[in-house]
Amino acid sequence: MQQEMTSGDVDDRPAEFVEALAKGLAILECFDATHAEMTLSEVARRVGLSPAAARRSLITLQTLGYVGQKDKRFHLRPKIMTLSSSFYFSTRIEEVLQPNLRALVEQWGDASSIGTLDGDDVIYIAHVSVQRARRAAAVIGARYPACATSLGRVLLAGLPDAALDRYIAHVRPAALTSKSITDPKLLRVEIMDVRDAGYSTTVDQLDYGITALAVPIRDIEGRTIAALNTSGYTGKVTPETLVTERLPALREAASNIAHEIARYPILQTIIGTRPR
Repeated sequence: MQQEMTSGDVDDRPAEFVEALAKGLAILECFDATHAEMTLSEVARRVGLSPAAARRSLITLQTLGYVGQKDKRFHLRPKIMTLSSSFYFSTRIEEVLQPNLRALVEQWGDASSIGTLDGDDVIYIAHVSVQRARRAAAVIGARYPACATSLGRVLLAGLPDAALDRYIAHVRPAALTSKSITDPKLLRVEIMDVRDAGYSTTVDQLDYGITALAVPIRDIEGRTIAALNTSGYTGKVTPETLVTERLPALREAASNIAHEIARYPILQTIIGTRPR
């Protein structure tokens, strides 16, 4: 989810913080499916920069090959994919995480994902799917509001109480569908229920047509470092059938993944949840 550059966290920034680099990264993140091409003023407005500052960053990114321009509209170039591929291969996701997801999808069909928390969002770091419907994409690298996904709610339930309190205090859940929980108080109740149950089910919260079940992936000390889910089409599966038919196997897969992650300390360090 794109966020504006603000001064709200300035006091928390180290003295070595490079503002220009932060602006450039924010510009790269502001492009998405509905903003694939933008003018200079559109980029500046989405990132919360002055046109002059946005122009300097865009020219730098263009010179480096990450951004292209046609007429007066800017767009990302394929070189941007090298940034995510560096993460993908350095963390050995294909070797460590993807086989477990393939096994789950071979067993049930549908889709399976692993996500971790970054601020208020869940980021999908591994995904396998046989689904082809038009719906919110759960591809690797996608990020969505944590409160609207089964993965995100499991991750939020795994936060320490103080971190969860801070999240509930500032979150403003968007009404992504008519079933979305938008009241922070009701959201807290839901998250606490997830903490008690040890799993989360969602129906049409992020997008219509998505029913999902998620469980935590925990490190050796019992801390939630990521979450694993299985999802299907609303109408073909229900939360009750997911819990009855898939929960035991999903928990076993989460345990297997946790053991695999423990073999690669750098992977555990990288994907650990990052609350705001």
